[in-house]
Amino acid sequence: MTLKELAAVIGAEVAGGDPSVQISSVGTLEDAGPGEVTFLSNARYVRLLESTRASAVIVAPQIRSDRVALLRTPDPYYAFAQAVVKLHGYRRHPHEGIHPAAHVDPAATVGERTVLYPGVYVGPRARIGRDCILYPNVVVYDDCVLGDRVTIHANCSIGHDGFGFATHREKGRPAVHHKIPQVGNVVIEDDVELGAGCAVDRATLGSTVIGRGTKFSNLISIGHGARIGPHGLLVGLVGIAGSTTIGHHVTLAGQVGIAGHLEIGDGVTVGAQSGVINDVPDGSTLVGSPAMPASQARRVYTVFQQLPELLERIRRLEQQVTELSSDAAGGDPGARAGDDTV
Repeated sequence: MTLKELAAVIGAEVAGGDPSVQISSVGTLEDAGPGEVTFLSNARYVRLLESTRASAVIVAPQIRSDRVALLRTPDPYYAFAQAVVKLHGYRRHPHEGIHPAAHVDPAATVGERTVLYPGVYVGPRARIGRDCILYPNVVVYDDCVLGDRVTIHANCSIGHDGFGFATHREKGRPAVHHKIPQVGNVVIEDDVELGAGCAVDRATLGSTVIGRGTKFSNLISIGHGARIGPHGLLVGLVGIAGSTTIGHHVTLAGQVGIAGHLEIGDGVTVGAQSGVINDVPDGSTLVGSPAMPASQARRVYTVFQQLPELLERIRRLEQQVTELSSDAAGGDPGARAGDDTV
């Protein structure tokens, strides 16, 4: 399509360049060439506008350039996503419906237009909604429920037993971990997408819930009875312990760990590698391990980086105090005799 036609599709304004130039694909700022469109949403890459060979760049309204055509829009990243869909479309599946190499229990239900890849297992009484995609080797255990338009990438496990054991010690014998039957299930609501290798425990009682519109990256572990609110973003290697409740529109960056039985409020953001061990109020931004408010963490980590110098200063001050005390005790006879005259 022409640049002008693409601008109309993504809701952008053409600034500079030839609106009739043909656009056939998308690319990165560094690699895109003639006939391709790219985007700029992070100010640190503005310098690349001077070297990109793309025919056009999708940018925010305040960005200017005299050498490349711009498509100005308030949300460049979203506009770029629309461009990718229009120019490339979504992945085309090699087959429709349930592949012969998938196994669906006769007591399970699979909705219309759902695609199950080879190696998928759907257990007894499981229910899968319409327009879902389950990639190779996804396992959905018995009684679990997937809503409509759910995408589960390869090697995910939905509804395996949660980590439930009762440790009991009888007199004179070592403690033994006794397994607790996990009689709940997992409910994944509409429009959820799980990356590869994710694991969602079934609840001991009731349901483990992944709220509508939530998106997982890869290798995420959700403990039994946890409840993830709508429209969350969980980045790779996040771990959430059992019975924790997460609010709506929560972002958990890579390798965040959240302890069990906590309440994480709405609109919370937790920075990478943070460890959350307490409840978190709505709208908070946390970083660090243990996780703390970002404003406090900045002060803490500033001091943390100066610890060697601060330790050396303390040692010098201690030495000075010791020397002063020694001088006072050794050089003043009145001090030795307890004389308090000045």
